[in-house]
Amino acid sequence: MLSMEDRFPRSRHNVVHYCNSFEGSEFYSTEGDNRGPKIYTKTGDKGFSSTFTGERRPKEDQIFEALGNTDELSSAIGLAREFCLDKGHTFIDQLDKIQCILQDVGSNIATPQSSARESHTKRTKFTPQPIADLESWIDTFTEELPPLTSFILPSGGKSSASLHFARTVCRRAERSVAPIVRSGEVDPDVARFLNRLSDYLFTVARYAAMKEGSKEKIYKRPE
Repeated sequence: MLSMEDRFPRSRHNVVHYCNSFEGSEFYSTEGDNRGPKIYTKTGDKGFSSTFTGERRPKEDQIFEALGNTDELSSAIGLAREFCLDKGHTFIDQLDKIQCILQDVGSNIATPQSSARESHTKRTKFTPQPIADLESWIDTFTEELPPLTSFILPSGGKSSASLHFARTVCRRAERSVAPIVRSGEVDPDVARFLNRLSDYLFTVARYAAMKEGSKEKIYKRPE
């Protein structure tokens, strides 16, 4: 994975230009400016934002919808992480890695292929390795879990329930990415990663409930 420094290197004018993947905003910080970039830029006041390629699109564009959902997903995982951290779960490092990968997902989404140059695609290329990692983690947790025989409702304690919530946000992110993958704007591996991530979050939610000794609620048809 490329670091942010590698992905958005200094220009020959010593100006750092960072295109925020999740908001489409642009931050500028000059060499020697200790104040750092301003949070507000006013560039989106008229309802348009910039992609990493410099293209201006309406904020309701599918690209920004997908970026917003990906950002919300990272926030949901971050909240779940705090509950899991309080309980001392051993998979915290996996959640940390996933949040970092979601930054790469956002970078790829923010680089629509229709306006990207080769220099853009090289910096925001998404590799399939994270998908293989998720599958490996899912298999490991599944080996310890009891067989799934009933429909499970989001439950099982705060850690588990918050991971289930993150799973539902992940499904929404996946749905919003699907059309821009089909149109060729985004790498198909991004959609595959989100699909596998929702499976991971479901599995790790069950695992968290089991480790905490919390009972999961089972669906029962009302009489």
